[in-house]
Amino acid sequence: MTKRALLLALPLLASLSGCISFGGKPPKSLLTLTSEATLPVGESQRSNVAATITIAVPSLPQELASSRVPVHSGGTAIAFVKDAQWVERPSQLLQRLLGDTITAKTGRLVLSSRQSLTDPGAYLMGELRRFGIQEETSEAVVTYDAALIRGPESVVEKRRFEARVPVSEIEAAPVGAALNQAANQVAAEVADWVGK
Repeated sequence: MTKRALLLALPLLASLSGCISFGGKPPKSLLTLTSEATLPVGESQRSNVAATITIAVPSLPQELASSRVPVHSGGTAIAFVKDAQWVERPSQLLQRLLGDTITAKTGRLVLSSRQSLTDPGAYLMGELRRFGIQEETSEAVVTYDAALIRGPESVVEKRRFEARVPVSEIEAAPVGAALNQAANQVAAEVADWVGK
């Protein structure tokens, strides 16, 4: 390409740069989960005094593998809430929420996967089955199938936890608030179960 042709092409390329987009417009804000259970700041925990637990990141179906919020309508149709996106995957948000809630309600020391190599304690794993909106009932639905190994024995306990919270309208802010409330209800029930 000659120098002159390049100079003539520059204005054309500059005008096209405003038309080209490599992804959708980002939402004004991202959604996250906040724990209703408060953790004391500066309090030290020790594994030789407190019972320990390791919480695995829940597995999830493909519809929850993105940062979007699914809306179930009818039997098989799934759409997504406009302008609603999680700051990270719902499974990671729920794992952190479970950890905070279990620590606050039971006093257990929650360990990371690496820390658990030395003192695994109890082990909580599961699948996040639902984490979205049911359009017909206007509810936020969180369903978590949990499996718990309480210690050195290899007995697995399984239990399903579900919370449904009414949502005023299917828009980002009310949907985020309702899902946060439902997730906190599930986390509190799981903490009560773990603490037995």
